[in-house]
Amino acid sequence: MEFLKKIVPILVMLCLVFMVQSCVKNTQAESKNSETETEQIQESDKLGYDPELAEKYGADDYGMKKYVLAFLKRGPNQDLDSVKKMELQAAHMANITRMAEEGKLVLAGPFFGNDDLRGIYIFDVQSIKEAEDLTNSDPAIQEGSLVMELKEWYGSAALVGVNETHNSLMKKQITDN
Repeated sequence: MEFLKKIVPILVMLCLVFMVQSCVKNTQAESKNSETETEQIQESDKLGYDPELAEKYGADDYGMKKYVLAFLKRGPNQDLDSVKKMELQAAHMANITRMAEEGKLVLAGPFFGNDDLRGIYIFDVQSIKEAEDLTNSDPAIQEGSLVMELKEWYGSAALVGVNETHNSLMKKQITDN
């Protein structure tokens, strides 16, 4: 019993020491985490981070997001008379405008030259299937003068704002002749 009277105060003291050390370590870890979070906030401030815009554009932490690219290629049906080609081109352009106004088409345009690779669409959609359905709505695809190849792509979420910016830069619609 005499032994217990001597050892119990020592054990209690050791427990208190371990508890104090544990609290100090936790406080240091919390302080370090807080410093890291503060550094991250300061870094994002330096970068000009805009949380509202990031959310609006669907950006991840890197300012990026998933898109689906459609590579438009020359299709098998190239035997169209000039009137039919012009009608088809007008319908193709109207379809591009519609998809852009719906917010599904972020970017579209032709390639220079007369190669088989004719143009590109960049869709703000989550699946190849959704991009395929949109591309299949194009009269030039339906007519067979164009075919498509789809590929998922990871790029800047800022592309979502391209059409808004583009509208402030153009003097006339591309469909105006």
